[in-house]
Amino acid sequence: MASSLTCAGVIWSLLSLLCAAASCVGYFMPYWLLGSQMDKPVSFGTFRRCSYPVRDEERQATVMLEQCGRYATFQGIPSLEWKICTVVTGVGCGLLLLVSLTAVMGCCVSDLISRTIGRVAGGIQFVGGLLIGSGCALYPLGWDSEEVRQTCDNRSDQFELGSCQIGWAYYCTGAGAAAAMLLCTWLACFAGKKQKQYPY
Repeated sequence: MASSLTCAGVIWSLLSLLCAAASCVGYFMPYWLLGSQMDKPVSFGTFRRCSYPVRDEERQATVMLEQCGRYATFQGIPSLEWKICTVVTGVGCGLLLLVSLTAVMGCCVSDLISRTIGRVAGGIQFVGGLLIGSGCALYPLGWDSEEVRQTCDNRSDQFELGSCQIGWAYYCTGAGAAAAMLLCTWLACFAGKKQKQYPY
């Protein structure tokens, strides 16, 4: 199989896939913010949550249901900032995934990625990383919502965690975006081979 990528391009395609996977996994997992409520561990993502209180009619008490799931509707997401974060980060992850899959295809298909297309792909990766970074920056603005305050001993506020802590998924998402913006964008400039000039 002929490749349309240089050696730097092959490294770019593999690193792009790794960055996209890290960002997408981190985005989907509900471990951005960790805390506890009613002596049970609770965690939040942008659009998912693990462990939540429900009313047990049989015992006439509120109990913690220890399972993970998405909010029932988009409107159910606890704050406007987290809604924006969900959309912005999701679009950024989609862009990184699109470019990474195209780059991996460039390893197998000749004349798929030229120098110009590589540079455009790098620009798209930069925008994707910037969107994810913006989503990560917006996320702490939602820490003042009622759901988060209940989990963080009523001491959380915007950019103040209270008794909660940042989880691994937040770092994973941000690291994937940062690597995509810095490393992948730079490597993309050298990814494509010069196209042959055909005399007509």
